[in-house]
Amino acid sequence: MSVIVLNKLLAIFCTVALGWVAGRLRWLGEPAGGIDPARLLGNAAFYIFVPALLFRTTARLQVAEMPWSTVVAYFVPVVALLLAVYAVERLRRRGRRAADLDSAERDAAAPAVRSVTSVFGNGVQVGIPVVTALYGEAGLGVHIAIVSVHALVLLSVLTVLVELDLAGVRAAHDASASVLRTLRNTVRNTLIHPVVLPVVAGALYNATGLPLPGPLDETLQLLGTAVAPLCLVLIGITLAYTAGRTVLGAARGAIGLSAVKLLVQPALVLVVAHWGFGLNGLPLQVAVMMAGMPVGSNALIFAQRYRSNEAQATTAIVLSTLGLVLTAPLWLAVLARLG
Repeated sequence: MSVIVLNKLLAIFCTVALGWVAGRLRWLGEPAGGIDPARLLGNAAFYIFVPALLFRTTARLQVAEMPWSTVVAYFVPVVALLLAVYAVERLRRRGRRAADLDSAERDAAAPAVRSVTSVFGNGVQVGIPVVTALYGEAGLGVHIAIVSVHALVLLSVLTVLVELDLAGVRAAHDASASVLRTLRNTVRNTLIHPVVLPVVAGALYNATGLPLPGPLDETLQLLGTAVAPLCLVLIGITLAYTAGRTVLGAARGAIGLSAVKLLVQPALVLVVAHWGFGLNGLPLQVAVMMAGMPVGSNALIFAQRYRSNEAQATTAIVLSTLGLVLTAPLWLAVLARLG
């Protein structure tokens, strides 16, 4: 790996470490009294900063200029993997009975949370410097095309899945619920959502062909730039506020999810994109390397939103970022053999 990439990885770990120190020293207060600083920051990211980023990205997306063949070749296997992990997790939890509605909702959200942890990559903080160092401006253009719709596609699919699961749990605990009422609530909760709503609104604005007004664009850009550092600090704070025994208990699952992200996903993208869609050369190399990026911080934001598997998502982010040092050279060697 180049010095540039290693410096970026070091910067990520330093930012996470700063969050951990802030958490250990309780700079933001104790996680008690109904106010959990980690959850407060997670909600700020999920309800303010991430929606701003998604709306601006969607509203400014140059649809006609997108390399759609590469984008489709990337997302078909990635979404297939997402659905496979989700299906396996649903099967593992079939027949479980929670003591109360709160526990049932956390358990219902777990398949979607584990799915996002296994497929959502860090395409910005890590992906951009890695691809730039390896493939220059040409490769970065392909990478940005994938990244521009990465959160839009994956988070939207996962939101639909988790809201359907939660609707089923709530209906089971509400004897007065009807099919029509359950369907109406599911549609409402899916559309009026901090991930889906800004994507839909951005797409509608994009369809008008109008540019974003200067002040609005600057405001959204300013809010969007806060996502990366806020999420990295949040990872450190969450680790500090989580009991060591809980982190160790989550490590086994986190290792498995990290292996899926760093090994299974790029292998699947390589096979499907190359032999299924005929992708070759630079687009194939960028797609595979993007698939091999470590778990992105949005996985923790998603876990925080649904209060499920937060320690596992946090641990997987850290472990997979460390693991990239070993797996990136592996995929570069495989791609070199393909020419």
